[in-house]
Amino acid sequence: MYKKPASRNGIRVRFENVWQRFRVIRERPDTLREVFTRAFRYGSRFEGFDALKEISFEIGEGEAVGIVGRNGSGKSTMLKIIAGVYRPTGGQVTVKGSVAPLIELSAGFQPELTGRENILINGLILGLSKREIQDREEGIVEFAELGDFIDSPVKQYSTGMVMRLAFGIAAEVDPDIILIDEILAVGDAAFQRKCIARIEEFRSRGKTLIFVSHAIQSVIQLCPRALLLHKGELLADGPVREIAERYEELTRAPVATH
Repeated sequence: MYKKPASRNGIRVRFENVWQRFRVIRERPDTLREVFTRAFRYGSRFEGFDALKEISFEIGEGEAVGIVGRNGSGKSTMLKIIAGVYRPTGGQVTVKGSVAPLIELSAGFQPELTGRENILINGLILGLSKREIQDREEGIVEFAELGDFIDSPVKQYSTGMVMRLAFGIAAEVDPDIILIDEILAVGDAAFQRKCIARIEEFRSRGKTLIFVSHAIQSVIQLCPRALLLHKGELLADGPVREIAERYEELTRAPVATH
């Protein structure tokens, strides 16, 4: 296991033997009558699925850490636990500092409200006062490059436009920890470069970045360290290029079928 240098300023994120279990419906009844009939005859039709299994790691202040793994390995689940969307089934999670989660483009946005109104709502959710949001609004609008669409309902936005607004808010809120889950994949090349430049600026100011992506070159560019997840387990934690090699080996291996 790779041992990273100790952070001078303390730990931002710590997972200690964290489990995340979900209940999965094995059969979906078509009618209410079938629900009661099957429950009476067969008992529960739920089974457990462990998305994360005894995960332990620490991320220090100012670190940039990538999380890689095949689909279904638990990457997004891990980010949602850090963001507070999920409460882990077991283990201990510690998160110190403000968090800006760019983990689902639709999360936190009200489709019937305008982009400008959503800036206010998201800023309040992230802990800013109304005055602080107003002071940052011009910078958010400028970064997002939405033009007159900023005063249109978000339901009229394309996926790329929602991404611009989400990243613009995160960029101006100035969080201690920024979580990114594949969000850069939906923007055009010019805006991706702009986002990467802002992320590098975050890093230069000692912010903590946790970045999930299948684009391994982006992970290498932004993160000196990476975690490799596979079927809910932490396989490796180390220098990003070593983790990238192991990840590439996993992607070449055949997917097990049942």
